[in-house]
Amino acid sequence: MSDYFSSGRARHGRGVTAVLGPTNTGKTHLAIERMLGHESGIIGLPLRLLAREVYDKVVRAAGAANVALITGEEKIYPKSPRYYVCTVEAMPRDIDVAFLAVDEIQLAGDPERGHVFTRHLLHARGQSETLLLGAATMKGAIIDLLPGANIISRPRLSKLSYAGQKKISRLPRRSAVVTFAANEVYAIAELMRRQRGGAAVVLGALSPKTRNAQVELYQNGEVDFLIATDAIGMGLNLDVDHVALASVSKFDGQQHRELTNAEIGQVAGRAGRHTNDGSFGVTAQITPFEQARIAALEAHEFEPVKMLQWRNGSLDFTSVDRLKDALRAQPDHKRLTRGRMVNDLIALENVSSDEKVKALAIAPAAIARLWEVCQIPDYRKISAADHAAIITQLYCHLLSENGHIPEDWFTDQLRHAENTSGDIDTLANRISHIRTWTFVSHRSDWLADPGHWQERTRAIEDKLSDALHERLTQRFVDRRTSVLMKSMRDKQSLHAEIEADGSVHVERHFVGRLDGFLFTPDTSAAGIHGKAARNAAAKVLSEELAERAKRLVEAAPEKLELTRLGQIMWENSPVARLEKGSEPLKPSLTILADEHLSAPEHGRIEARISDWLNGVIDERLEPLVKLTAAEDISGLAKGVAFQLLESLGALKRDDVADDIRQLDQEARGQLRRYGVRFGAFNIFMPMLLKPAASDLILLLWALHHGA
Repeated sequence: MSDYFSSGRARHGRGVTAVLGPTNTGKTHLAIERMLGHESGIIGLPLRLLAREVYDKVVRAAGAANVALITGEEKIYPKSPRYYVCTVEAMPRDIDVAFLAVDEIQLAGDPERGHVFTRHLLHARGQSETLLLGAATMKGAIIDLLPGANIISRPRLSKLSYAGQKKISRLPRRSAVVTFAANEVYAIAELMRRQRGGAAVVLGALSPKTRNAQVELYQNGEVDFLIATDAIGMGLNLDVDHVALASVSKFDGQQHRELTNAEIGQVAGRAGRHTNDGSFGVTAQITPFEQARIAALEAHEFEPVKMLQWRNGSLDFTSVDRLKDALRAQPDHKRLTRGRMVNDLIALENVSSDEKVKALAIAPAAIARLWEVCQIPDYRKISAADHAAIITQLYCHLLSENGHIPEDWFTDQLRHAENTSGDIDTLANRISHIRTWTFVSHRSDWLADPGHWQERTRAIEDKLSDALHERLTQRFVDRRTSVLMKSMRDKQSLHAEIEADGSVHVERHFVGRLDGFLFTPDTSAAGIHGKAARNAAAKVLSEELAERAKRLVEAAPEKLELTRLGQIMWENSPVARLEKGSEPLKPSLTILADEHLSAPEHGRIEARISDWLNGVIDERLEPLVKLTAAEDISGLAKGVAFQLLESLGALKRDDVADDIRQLDQEARGQLRRYGVRFGAFNIFMPMLLKPAASDLILLLWALHHGA
């Protein structure tokens, strides 16, 4: 295979076959079968995870001695391999093989990585056969760029249908929930742990070992749900019956944007494998899809890819400026557009302005090395400046007299990542850190003993992967809930009971406590709580709450108690609380009960407690209640009475001095008949100074004035 052409001009398509169609059409399987039918071959795949999966399949068919795995972070290279399984970025350019395939070729339109796929589409060829695998949206672009290419359309093996919107708690078993940010994946997985027993987690940033361990939890039925990013959209074969999108937008490296129908179709198509039909829908707060989108997704009819990302492959290393000029070159085909500024270009701009780098990047070989180092992926994603600092350090080491990265310096970098303690985010950050050094260790001439460091970085990544899998399982898989949910599937009814102390048990598992009319799920470590427990205990809770409601409605007044905090207690449990009402003497009432209490019972409880509360106010604050209803107070006295009611029975004399001076004896007499007294400093009602009345006044004042 010759190295890549420099021009954007299309090569002829003779000998190239494009196998196009939606997900679950067996394209990748076809490519593997075709490759194994040749003496030699290369297959390029979009993800390290997928490359590892395909590598394992090819090894089973051809033997480990005949298969190489080449990714940026992992190389398995037997003495004389016949077949090469690679990530697209790592596909070798200088090996002649009979067969060559590139999977997910529609990624040629991706702003970040598209130029790599376009380069292979235009220039990478097998001597006997070349396959381009991808979505039907690429048909027009391939016809224009590769005249004479053979186009084969493959229909989906199973039906894909829209199932509408469902709450996360209502999703069917064997569902995958897809979102596009790690924190959202974790939040949904936590919800699934509480409600459905747990979930496996798949993100593109996981190491293959962690990802495989998580997938195994799902595949063996230990959990029924998979929470993932769009990493599952790229060929990872899972037994998924339903895909629910919890987000329809993502950050594409520059901005948050809505997903295209084609992107949604790529993910939704994971539902239903082989001849088993699948369904897709939305969940969380996502608005149900409109009919036009549903029709497009079910029929796999999407907007064609119009422009492919391109980058000049003929680079000039005679100076840094000429290298930059070459990278800024424009293609000469209407279907191609120059790729945007991505990580390696940004790194080159940042690093080449450093004075130390300027002094070293003089000769063509030194400039070529600079460009090579700038292509280290930014796995850590801290900042462009931080990434540039690492590249600068590495470049200076490589351009030193030794010509290699110092082993003591490299050891120090690894030491930061070796610790397997910490939470999920900490371990994930360490894995992203070690991925950088794993990538560096796989550059053949950057370290004096690359084989040793490849083993060392792999061992660290494996340890971190094991620890991360353990943390993910601890956090997102509730073993007791899994057992309970399995029992619910296997039995028509479950045994539930409520102890005298209010503890609720289902199938001898403690699931929570009933306090008054509120069920509080168990929040202990690895406990069962949320709606899974509520569903299991619903019948016994409903029966118990109905009995309690009957007892409360029939209870004597002295069985209810109003606390200074505004709670109404019954049988040592809070059953209602007071809140601000329309007037100080008319607080509103909130019944403390959950959905297990029926609406009629809720209404009867509310009526009983409301009657009781009115009686308490009438008894303790009798002077104020009578003053409120007084019809024989008039004139200025009526104004003073209103102010007394607003202040719940007490006024500073100075605040109403003018009004008091204007009251004649008849007006004062009207107020005195209702218990109002005129003191030297206050206007007050002595009957309200009793402890029970004072406590209630303080509570009502606080409620009405937000204190």
